[in-house]
Amino acid sequence: MRLACALVSLAALTAGCRDAFERSFIYFPTRALAGDPAHVGLAFRDLGFTAEDGVRLHGWLVPGRYPTTVLWCHGNAGNIGDRLENIRLFADELGVGVFIFDYRGYGRSEGVPTEAGLVRDALAARGALLREGVAFEHVIYFGRSLGAAVAVDLALAHPPRALVLESPFLSIQAMADRTVPFAGTLFRTRWDSLAKAPRLRAPLLVLHGDADEVVPFEQGRALFVAAPEPKWFATVAGAHHNDTYLGGPPYWDAWRRFLREVGLRVSG
Repeated sequence: MRLACALVSLAALTAGCRDAFERSFIYFPTRALAGDPAHVGLAFRDLGFTAEDGVRLHGWLVPGRYPTTVLWCHGNAGNIGDRLENIRLFADELGVGVFIFDYRGYGRSEGVPTEAGLVRDALAARGALLREGVAFEHVIYFGRSLGAAVAVDLALAHPPRALVLESPFLSIQAMADRTVPFAGTLFRTRWDSLAKAPRLRAPLLVLHGDADEVVPFEQGRALFVAAPEPKWFATVAGAHHNDTYLGGPPYWDAWRRFLREVGLRVSG
């Protein structure tokens, strides 16, 4: 009911106020970092880089035991400091490198989050990673939740060696309509991954928890169906929206099988 009332208010707002109000329903950034990779025993490089529109951004590059490197687009809440446990598991389970960055407005990155802005941030992150000497053929794009939508846009601009989407939604409209029918039409922000999926040109893995309480499992399946081959789908049994990576061996085995299928080196 509270969201329904808020959406009615959204429709009545003037353009400037409306944009800010809309952002408050989509993006939940925090500024303070809870730690850095050294707190979980990982060597890393602090990277600062600049988006095309001049916004200064921040990220961490964690080298792996193998050349394979994950360019990670995180979800809509918190910042990169909230992903330390997950970064540690990438190192332990797969031996791959990780470059995780904060979008504008998150962590130490300047600015205010917008749909176009986050796409610019991902493009800038890719450029920063390549400048660090990581070969393009060793880079995979990984996006979770909102980050899956960001990763789809990045993959359309620069097709990667491989693309992994975890707990992806179809669009902002589809998510809003789950709460209030037709509410999605009130949002200017689109993040319409379903419309873009048929144009993907990279091997694709979609992972989704079958107990996801935020993004319905069926949305992940529908996005997978819309994408062209080659593609793989992995159900993370019993996983909710924010704990898929704690799914144990089946989760990490899905990653290993996929990365080996596309010719990339991983451990385990």
